[in-house]
Amino acid sequence: MNRLILLLLFITGSLFSQEDQKKQLHIQRTSSPPKIDGILDDEVWQSAEEAKDFIQFRPTMGIQDSTEIRTIVKLTYDDDAIYIGAYLHDNPKLIMKQLGTRDNFGQTDFFGVIFNPNNDGLNDTELFVFPTGNQADAIVSPSIGEDFGWNSVWDSAVKIVDDGWIVEMKVPYRCLRFSKDVKTWGLQFHRHFRRDRTQYTWNPIDVSKGNIGLYHGELIGIENIKPPTRLSFYPFASGLVDNYDGETETDFAFGMDLKYGITENFTLDATLIPDFSQAGFDNLVLNLGPFEQQFAEQRQFFTEGVDLFTKGNLFYSRRVGGRASGPENLDENEEISSFPDKVKTLNAIKVSGRSKKGLGIGVFNAITEKTYGTIEDTLTGNTRKEVFEPLANYNILVVDQQFNKNSSVSLINTNVTRNGHFRDANVTGLLFDLANKNNTYRTYGEVKMSNLNLPDGTQTGYSTNLGFGKNSGNYRFWVNHEYADTDYDINDMGILFRNNFNNFAFDASYRTLESTGKFNSYYFGIWYNYNRLADPSTYTSNNFGFNFNATTRKIFAFGLNANFAPGNQYDYFEPRTEGYYFTTKNGFNTNGWISTNYNKKFALDSNVGLHTYFDKERNGYINYWFGLEPRMRFNDKLLIVYSLYVDVYNGDRGFVTKENDDIIFGERDRMELVNSISGNYNFNPYHGITLTFRNYWSPVDYDHLFTLNEDGSLNPDHNYTLNTIDDPNINFSTWNLDIKYSWQFAPGSFLTALYRNQLLNYNSASKDTYFESLSNLFDQPFQNVFSLRLQYFLDYNDLKQVFKKKNS
Repeated sequence: MNRLILLLLFITGSLFSQEDQKKQLHIQRTSSPPKIDGILDDEVWQSAEEAKDFIQFRPTMGIQDSTEIRTIVKLTYDDDAIYIGAYLHDNPKLIMKQLGTRDNFGQTDFFGVIFNPNNDGLNDTELFVFPTGNQADAIVSPSIGEDFGWNSVWDSAVKIVDDGWIVEMKVPYRCLRFSKDVKTWGLQFHRHFRRDRTQYTWNPIDVSKGNIGLYHGELIGIENIKPPTRLSFYPFASGLVDNYDGETETDFAFGMDLKYGITENFTLDATLIPDFSQAGFDNLVLNLGPFEQQFAEQRQFFTEGVDLFTKGNLFYSRRVGGRASGPENLDENEEISSFPDKVKTLNAIKVSGRSKKGLGIGVFNAITEKTYGTIEDTLTGNTRKEVFEPLANYNILVVDQQFNKNSSVSLINTNVTRNGHFRDANVTGLLFDLANKNNTYRTYGEVKMSNLNLPDGTQTGYSTNLGFGKNSGNYRFWVNHEYADTDYDINDMGILFRNNFNNFAFDASYRTLESTGKFNSYYFGIWYNYNRLADPSTYTSNNFGFNFNATTRKIFAFGLNANFAPGNQYDYFEPRTEGYYFTTKNGFNTNGWISTNYNKKFALDSNVGLHTYFDKERNGYINYWFGLEPRMRFNDKLLIVYSLYVDVYNGDRGFVTKENDDIIFGERDRMELVNSISGNYNFNPYHGITLTFRNYWSPVDYDHLFTLNEDGSLNPDHNYTLNTIDDPNINFSTWNLDIKYSWQFAPGSFLTALYRNQLLNYNSASKDTYFESLSNLFDQPFQNVFSLRLQYFLDYNDLKQVFKKKNS
């Protein structure tokens, strides 16, 4: 072990390289800022230094831009903002410009500017402008990639001209976090041509190693600017009408979100009286497995600027304001008659930022209200209200130190404190992510401890994760070990589907770094996984496989993968009983897919796959699936995408119930069918209509039952039949329709109207056809919701100027 540690230290610390010469752009202060109108006739642009001679990095590195597509960018600044003027030469007939929503790149060219005020190569602010006038922005770090959940308010204008298009931008200093004593900023410009997926940058990028933030140029000459008071208010008002089964409820809410710059580099985000009435719907599925379903976060406050809080995968934001815990205990002959749908979030705050020396600090706090449910006595029929979720406080503290422009060490703690005798939880993690100076090798590690305070005592568990690999060049590899004991539990604030594992993994891959022959790129990878329980230390499963994908020069992408699990595989979680397992043998699955050129008016995504066992006892089992997703771009304003996904299981086997001391499994035929439609019609960059529709159907029809033997096999000889247990057959279907209109009537200010229509049906009519099930679904009461939300953006500095003018 000591030799291994010395080897890792040698690899991560002994190699070194000289940074390539970076381009520099000198910026001059102006007393007459340009008008943001997409016309570069302002006096300041005549003398500003040019950033030019862009170099391609995708799909091939090192190609100089030509005269026909040359890019020329100029910058200037004053006490309020940085201004960018870019002349993007091109044939106007070839410029792709599909209108879209904010942060949606779609089928369009783009120009991007990336600022790194601390010039640390790790923490960027990206601002993109499209030929349509749409905007996108993100914060970026190697640990999270691009976070487009982050939104700021800045100004831009676009004009299409005879030889290309022009972009002008005004970026107020409130959009950036910087220290006034940092004289040299990291700076990069991107230019993307959607028609052939080529991308150019001002300072060259070497995609074979390191993160792209290491390849920024430098912005020289910003002096004597004072970081402004970063204080923004987002007051809102919302109204909602909810009609279900003949009953109508209304709700009106007033509240405010705010952002405040505590220091030059640290920001407070708060939502006071939160309103999540227009969050998107969840894609519900029929879950027959032993683990909960994970849903994507739909609430903006919990998706914006959460990069520090995702360290170590300890934060699953849906825990805050999610499902109630349930009652502490039920008396004999009692059952739950009414379970609350959700828990209301009273308020939430985030404080986050990073110093110029790379120290990142994040603090998160949210409070949820006491929530009641109803319990019924099955003998008397009497009901009583009981606390299902007490007043709860959710906290996260993160300290993350970055160094060498490619490495970090982090400490994170999450804590949930519930009022009364409910369970409390605390999790602490120590993480490191180290790369050598050449950015060719990387090692990653985690040590985490969970502690639960339960009504009957405490529970402490541990988990580790250690990996090492080569992350540069054409050939790459990664080896990894993960461990968690039986008491490790992060599910009060995070999500962990299972603990009690001791897993080993290896993967290797080859990828092209430039176009070759008929291909823009291709990738081939292999893997092997070997898994054991932590306690008892016993083998559970292993598998190996490969993955291949490629994109041609004509932007046609395709891929194929396969995975084989040889020998016996032991599932210790499907039986839902400690000490028991379910055995399968020689599993095999494969999947292939294609994706045609999205630049065409009509494009198609498709995939097909199957899973089976090479086991004479499972000859009747096969699982196959296919998906079709045609997309039609009628014009630059209207895009419609239809998706059909079908997943069929014949002869599937799984847990049904427990009777007496027996664990009962069943053989079943199952299908999942999903129809969905998404459509966007954008009148201009500032207002548009989106449609989202999803219909999910899943019947499960059981054929016969088994009891589970102690050796993991199934016994068909028993006294149970489908008539002697609760009917396990299922027919589950959902219907969701959202129509949303959004109008940005001022910078950062929106009026949004949403109509939502939804249905749900769950019964045991497993032999009904799709159309019979659809008819039964429509017999259920519709839930119709209409909501209207008005949000206005107010900046403290703008308000201060207004009052100054009034007083002068």
